[in-house]
Amino acid sequence: MSHKELVQDKRIKRTKKLLKDSLLVLLEIKSLKEITITDIVQKAEVNRGTFYKHYQYKEDLLEELIDDVLYDLTQSYQEPYRNLETFDIKNLTASAIKIFQHVYLYKKFYEIIIKYNVLPGYQEKICNVIKKLTIQDFLDYRENNHINTDMYASYHAYAILGMII
Repeated sequence: MSHKELVQDKRIKRTKKLLKDSLLVLLEIKSLKEITITDIVQKAEVNRGTFYKHYQYKEDLLEELIDDVLYDLTQSYQEPYRNLETFDIKNLTASAIKIFQHVYLYKKFYEIIIKYNVLPGYQEKICNVIKKLTIQDFLDYRENNHINTDMYASYHAYAILGMII
């Protein structure tokens, strides 16, 4: 990657972050339906053309924000055991649990999405992501075949959601 491409990539990331942060701030005071593209670009201090260079609709911006958060949630959840051959929960230290850092990093996002119910069904989406990870990991590390995997995954997912809320 050339220096010019690297600088441009940093600018794109910075611009997208400004737009996402602006959307979050606006969601504290208005519903998504009430927020306009003009509101977003004025708050982000970018021009309208810049918005349309990256997104077609404000919902696309919100969807990318959600995808970013869910991706980071997945990475944070798996971080303590990602490169381990075998995993023993007894060896897990508090500092190794990255999901707490994730929640802290995205606390404003979770507060707005959950408190203001911006996205009905988003809590269920979080649970489904965690359930999927848990089932996948459980199958990889399973020692007891008599445990109901789906029930275990649901319990685990809702426990984490409870911690986030």
